[in-house]
Amino acid sequence: MDRVIEIARDGFVATLTINRPDKLNALDTGVLHELLVAVNALADGGETRAAVLTGAGKAFVAGADIAAMATMPPADAKRFSELGHRVCARLETLPFPVIAAVNGFALGGGLELALASDFIYAADSAKLGLPEVTLAVIPGFGGTQRLSRRIGIARARELVFTGRMVLADEAARIGLVNEVVPLADLLERARATAAKIALAGPLAIANAKRVMLRGAGTSLDDACELESQAFAALFGTTDQKTGMAAFLAKEKATFTGT
Repeated sequence: MDRVIEIARDGFVATLTINRPDKLNALDTGVLHELLVAVNALADGGETRAAVLTGAGKAFVAGADIAAMATMPPADAKRFSELGHRVCARLETLPFPVIAAVNGFALGGGLELALASDFIYAADSAKLGLPEVTLAVIPGFGGTQRLSRRIGIARARELVFTGRMVLADEAARIGLVNEVVPLADLLERARATAAKIALAGPLAIANAKRVMLRGAGTSLDDACELESQAFAALFGTTDQKTGMAAFLAKEKATFTGT
């Protein structure tokens, strides 16, 4: 299979593009493996402080590849689901933020990738949804869990049980996406936000992401203790000293991630 995951860099910002427009960037086993390799490479390289995830053509990702799934026996379906979960979990736990730039259809596995990102910007023409029940299956890459955590259990149940798509404006209204942007401006907007994030202390960003993710699954007291520990630990870093000294001197700080 030809490579379909493209990586472009601009300083500390990486843009990952799923480039399979003839299939609306549909996810099959090969695409998921390639995406996992690409995401791991960004994490291991140490040069990325923020990333943008998008799709080529008129879709972000229109879902999993139905032709590839149609004849799967249960054991193969389980392995396929587990691979999708690995990709989404890796996206979610990267030590830097990922912004999903949803340029068109984000359905099924595509929306699940977006939900595993830290937040979502959507083109004004985007359509989002989890239509799996219309195929007599359910979301298999974490959609039943992450959607409810993002928009609340009642709204998530409605969308999962009906399988209906929502337009970008409704998605923003219910908290599914952070912002709706004209399609022509979408990547510029996402990259500008990523660039702003990349100027901040990378260890601070990584710790903020980690404690917010872990804290969401525990009690408020335990979550605040996680925050306190991370807050204190950052005072042992060079970046903290650099940042506060620059503030007091009314200068711009340059952070090294140490």
